[in-house]
Amino acid sequence: MDVLIQWVTQIIIFVLLATIIDLLMPSTSMKKYIKLIVGLILILILLKPIFYLFQIDIGSAIKQSYQAVIQQENEEENVESLIEFQKNEIESSQSAYILEQMAVQLTDLAEDPLREDYQVEIADIDFLFVQEGELSFEALDKVIVSIREIEEGEGAVRIVEDVVINTEEQTIRKDNAEDEKRIVSLLKDVWDLQEKELTIIWEGGTS
Repeated sequence: MDVLIQWVTQIIIFVLLATIIDLLMPSTSMKKYIKLIVGLILILILLKPIFYLFQIDIGSAIKQSYQAVIQQENEEENVESLIEFQKNEIESSQSAYILEQMAVQLTDLAEDPLREDYQVEIADIDFLFVQEGELSFEALDKVIVSIREIEEGEGAVRIVEDVVINTEEQTIRKDNAEDEKRIVSLLKDVWDLQEKELTIIWEGGTS
C-alpha cells in the first residue's frame, strides 16, 4: 500500500512540476524538446509499477543497454580489423604468386643458354624493389640469382657431336670471376635487364 501511495504522490508532484516548467518556459524551439523529455520521464513514472512487478531495475536496464551498444561497437571494430587483416593476407599471397611466376618465366628463358654454355642452372631468383609492395619493372632495384652446377645423373649419357682435345682449356670453376661476369652479362641480355643490378650467388658461396 505504501508503494502505491508513494507512486501516486510522485505522479502528482511531477505533473505539478511539469506544469510549472511549461508555464515558465518561453515559446522557443527548445520548448518542444523539453516537453518531449518531460513526457518520457512521466511515462517511466507511470510504468514504475510494471517495472516493480517484474523486478526490473531501470538503472540496471539502462546500464545494460549502454554496455550492449559499446559491445556492438567493439565487435564492429573487430570485424573491420579482421577484414583489413584478410585483405593484407590476400595482397601478400597475390604478390608472392606474381613473384613466383616471374621467377619461373625468367628461369625458362635462361635455362638453355646457361646449360649449353656454362653447364649451370638457376636454383632460385629473388627480387628487390625500391618500394615494398610495388611490383613493377620500374620499381625493380636488384635481381639476385642463385645458380648451381648441373649434376649429371647416374647412367646419363652425353651426346658429343665434335670432340676437340685442348689441354690448355680449363674447366669452369665457381671462383672464376671472368665466367661470372659473362653469366651476368648473359642473363641481363636474355632478360633485358641492362639498367638493373644483377647479382649471382653460387650455392655454397657468394660471388
